[in-house]
Amino acid sequence: MFGQLEGTGYEVIDAEFGGCILGTAHIERLWTGGRWCEGPAWFGGGRYLVWSDIPNDRMLRYDDTDGSVSVFRAPAMNSNGNTTDRQGRLVTCEHLARRVTRTGHDGTVSVLADNYEGRKFNSPNDVVERSDGSIWFTDPDYGILMDYEGRRAPSEIGACHVYRIDPADGAVTRVADDYAKPNGIGFSPDETFLYVADTGRTHDPDGPAHIRRHRVTADGTGLAGGEVIAECDAGFFDGFRMDTDGRIWTSAGDGVHCLDADGRLLGKIQIPEVVANVCFGGAKRNRLFITATTSLYAVYLNVSGA
Repeated sequence: MFGQLEGTGYEVIDAEFGGCILGTAHIERLWTGGRWCEGPAWFGGGRYLVWSDIPNDRMLRYDDTDGSVSVFRAPAMNSNGNTTDRQGRLVTCEHLARRVTRTGHDGTVSVLADNYEGRKFNSPNDVVERSDGSIWFTDPDYGILMDYEGRRAPSEIGACHVYRIDPADGAVTRVADDYAKPNGIGFSPDETFLYVADTGRTHDPDGPAHIRRHRVTADGTGLAGGEVIAECDAGFFDGFRMDTDGRIWTSAGDGVHCLDADGRLLGKIQIPEVVANVCFGGAKRNRLFITATTSLYAVYLNVSGA
């Protein structure tokens, strides 16, 4: 847990990355024992982190006050991606129930969306909230391709899309329909752009393994463009988050890759397991929590999360 952890380190590709890392801050393994850890979400008011262990059908809770880990929810509908909304509530993508839910402060779980035009989603994967309260999420089919992370079932929609949930009336709109398997999702700090990862290569050797950038329309309800800004050179880009300067901190097969806003690779945080997702947390939001296969890692950085 402490000291230099074997298989960890930094690869500085651009000098900008050197200014983002701290030479005295070691990468820590905070917990291990999962099967496929995903979807970290930080709760600042309680100083704890919640994340998903999809195949074990549970959500776990890391307490930053004493370092303990406990079960937050089990069963958990094979939950995947999580985020917190502007009111500090948990928003979750659930593979098994094929829906997006919100957990209130009293623990009540409410369904935000479970279908598009009367057809069930595939298996909502990752999620982010915009400052207007709208919820944006990706819906690949991983959870219905196998029983390991959900339940095998045919797709009712027949394709994998990106959706938006309106904060006023809960209406679901499709905002992108040209993805193979949309995955990680996040807004630029000023919310003018939405970034989405496509992991289509997991099931097609010629499929995409990249991140695309869309411009958010002026009314904040749609997308334009969608150019590819970065191709992954080690596995796949899965979940990611932005720092306050617009850099992208994204999961990959060999750790965490740091990209600038235009997709240029600046450097890597080396992790000895395949990384699924990340989020910023801590009192100053300068600690990057990393879910990687069986474990939860963390490292302090010289940047803060957006």
